[in-house]
Amino acid sequence: MKKLICLCTFMLFCLFAGKAENQKTLSVLQVNLWHGCSKVPGGDQGVIDLLDQLNADVIFLCETRRGDDATLIPKTLKELEKRGKSYYAETHGLSVCILSKFKPDSIIKTCIVPGDEGRAMLKVTVNIEGIPFAFYSCHLDYRHYECYLPRGYSGTTWKKIEKPITDEDEVLALNRLSYRDESIKAFIKEAEKDIKRGMTVIMGGDFNEPSHLDWQANTKDLWDHNGAIINWECSKMLTNAGFKDSYREKHPDPVTCPGFTFPAGNKKAQEAKLEILAWAPEVDERDRIDFIYYISPDQTVSLSSSSLVGPSETVIHGEIKANDSKDSIITPACTWPSDHKGNLAIFNIAGKK
Repeated sequence: MKKLICLCTFMLFCLFAGKAENQKTLSVLQVNLWHGCSKVPGGDQGVIDLLDQLNADVIFLCETRRGDDATLIPKTLKELEKRGKSYYAETHGLSVCILSKFKPDSIIKTCIVPGDEGRAMLKVTVNIEGIPFAFYSCHLDYRHYECYLPRGYSGTTWKKIEKPITDEDEVLALNRLSYRDESIKAFIKEAEKDIKRGMTVIMGGDFNEPSHLDWQANTKDLWDHNGAIINWECSKMLTNAGFKDSYREKHPDPVTCPGFTFPAGNKKAQEAKLEILAWAPEVDERDRIDFIYYISPDQTVSLSSSSLVGPSETVIHGEIKANDSKDSIITPACTWPSDHKGNLAIFNIAGKK
């Protein structure tokens, strides 16, 4: 009997050891680089140090250009190569970029919306551990930033308005004047093709729009929402299409872990006075507008962890303050190059033999 028990124990050990050995991780980083790192002194070096320290497998970047200057990405890749970190990268002339340690099968410009062609998404397909992936990097339309309306500011002029607008229908009607909803509809349509082919889809970027998960009854009296409950449509569409919000999956309570990504408490940027951090300085304008979404149709990819990346400080009423949440925040030892915090998601991959 003892021999049988020992044999069963050994077989179970081998089974689980085999699974552990066959399971890999994939780290995905998303960061907005704020006009090509030009608004923070030392920002160029900061992004190099950031990517070197986090050593992510796949990186979604946006605002990678300074007007017509597109040298930031080539320079960053060259410096990372010197540090022993090699990435494949392509922008196709866009201000978004994907860096991948894995050789891409294809890199295309996609999700092009008539009237907003310059904000197309970049799509990279790649095979990792026998699993086909489609990665998308996006930067959605910044205009008609209507999460300011309930706070008493215009989302088009950035100036104070007569009184806060808290009616959901009115806010969403004005919000739809942006191209954000069209971009997400185009993404979902394109991603459906990937999903039908059994691909895991991971998308990240600066949405310039909050999540409906963060504007419900439990937050209506917080952060100058002024009683508003808003089902922001981009996040709603993605949720209805089966996509998971990586940060909210691991941190489901928006009250204790609001996950604010904008504005970030960047002290060096404030000291340099090259650009303002707060666009609605008389209110609490903080929101979570940067995301990593994913869907794994065959469940071979699962989320292990999700954290914010950036300075721990926040911005309240136009002033940098200490963090007042229970959010998971990774603060790299580098010059932070942005006015946004980023996201780092770690995935488990049950690799195929």
